[in-house]
Amino acid sequence: MNTTRFGLIGIGKHGSRYAKHIVEDIPRAELVAVCRRDRAEGEAFAAKYHCSYYADYRQLLDDARVDTVAIAVPPSLHKEIVIASCQAGKHILLEKPFATGVAEGRQLVEFLSRSNSRCMVAHTLRFNAVVQALKQHIAQIAPLHSLYLSQRFEPSPLVWIDRKAESGGGIVLHTGVHSFDLLRFLSGCEVTKVWCQTQAIVTKETEDNFLMVCQLSDTLHAHTIHGAAAGSRSTNGRSGLIEISGANGQLVGDHHHGFAYLIQGAERIPLAAEPLVLTIREVLRIFVDCLLDDSPFPITPEDGLRAVAIAEACYRSAETGHVVVAES
Repeated sequence: MNTTRFGLIGIGKHGSRYAKHIVEDIPRAELVAVCRRDRAEGEAFAAKYHCSYYADYRQLLDDARVDTVAIAVPPSLHKEIVIASCQAGKHILLEKPFATGVAEGRQLVEFLSRSNSRCMVAHTLRFNAVVQALKQHIAQIAPLHSLYLSQRFEPSPLVWIDRKAESGGGIVLHTGVHSFDLLRFLSGCEVTKVWCQTQAIVTKETEDNFLMVCQLSDTLHAHTIHGAAAGSRSTNGRSGLIEISGANGQLVGDHHHGFAYLIQGAERIPLAAEPLVLTIREVLRIFVDCLLDDSPFPITPEDGLRAVAIAEACYRSAETGHVVVAES
C-alpha cells in the first residue's frame, strides 16, 4: 500500500487542520470523506476539499474507500467511534485525550489489542522542535532531579469544552494531558503519585486552572524525581514553559515561543532547535509513514491511557485534598 485514504470524523477547530495537512502536506495520504453533524457546514467543507460528506460517522465507516480514520471529536464520543472503527477494519489516528477516564481507556486498549486496527494517539507536543531539542540534551544533565511544565492560554472559544457531559473535564483533561505525557516522554519515567488543586475562573462547569505536583520513579538511578505541571485558560497570553534540572545542569525552554537553553553553572548556552513546526502536520506524517511502512507507532494507546490516568489522579486529589496514586 503506497497511500492511505483518510476519512476525517470531526471537522471543527482541530479537524479542519487535519484536513488541510492531509490534502496539502502529506503526499502518501488522500482525504476521501469527512463527517460533521452540521450538514450545511459539512457539505461546504467537503466541496472545498473535493471529498465525500457524511452526516453520520457510521456511513463514513461503511465507505469502502476509507482505509484510515482521523478522529477529532469531543472525547465523550471516542469510545463508540473507536470501537465502530475497529469493527469496520479502519486504522485510527485519535486526538488526545485518549478517553474521559481510566475505566473507559482500559476498555479501548483491550478492544484495540484484539482488533486488526492500528491506533496512534495524537500527543502532538512530542513533535515540537523545542521539546525535541530538550529531549536530545537530557543525558548531559542526568541524573534528573525535577521537571516543571506550564501551559497558559486565553479562554477557550469552544463552548462544548465547558460542558462536562460532553468534554469529560476541563483543562486538566484537555490540556494537562499534554504536560503529563511530556513528563513521561522527557524523563523516561512513570508518574507514581499526584497532588493537585483546580480552580474555575472563567468557566462554569469545568476547571480552567490547575497545579499538580507529582513523584516519578527513576528505576535506572533508583531514586525519585519530583515533577510539577500547571495550566491556565484564563489569561490573555500564551506560554509553554519547560524546566528540567539534573545533577549536571538545567534545561529551560518554551515550546510556544521557540527557545531552548542548557544552563551549566552561571552560563546559559542556546540550544540549536529546529524552527517551530506545525505539530499536527508532523503527527500525520509520522502516523502515515509508520502505518504504510509497517513500523511501530511512537505513541501507543497505552501511552494515551497513561496520560488519562494521571489526569484522573489529579481530579481525585483535587476532590479529596490528598496525595493520590496514579493507576492505569
